[in-house]
Amino acid sequence: MKLANQLALASVVAALCTAAMAQELPKSGTINVHIGLKISAEAMDMAEKRVQGHGSSLGVSFNDRGAGPLHEGPVACFWSFFVSDKGSKTKGYCTYGDPDNDRMFLDFSGGDPGSGPRGVLELVGGTGKYTSIQGDGQWKCRNVGPNGQEVCTVQFNYRLP
Repeated sequence: MKLANQLALASVVAALCTAAMAQELPKSGTINVHIGLKISAEAMDMAEKRVQGHGSSLGVSFNDRGAGPLHEGPVACFWSFFVSDKGSKTKGYCTYGDPDNDRMFLDFSGGDPGSGPRGVLELVGGTGKYTSIQGDGQWKCRNVGPNGQEVCTVQFNYRLP
């Protein structure tokens, strides 16, 4: 019983230390994450070889280091797209979060050059540790299943005041 109490206390201390470390974010840096997403989209044929639509993506981000900012946090994106025989364009907005319920907001755009969707992003603010965050980055995705499953890698280059 004494060992069980010591293990329980050690678990609580480890959880508190992890939460305290998660609160700290350097004033600038780079965060690299990978994400698993479920895509829900609606498209309409507008003319021959021209499609427009909109959709949303929900998923979870994982910091490439296995811990740290945005690790195991929710991701929610809303976007619109245009596809023609000359290529595609996408424009949207995402919210990335972390287990502390702090959120980071971004504006993104891109297209699909044939090797999978990719593009650039701009950080446009946040809550908690991400309040007033600014910066830029890039993203790249690929389809991994027939039912709207997608995996993406994202690099955030950020600055805090």
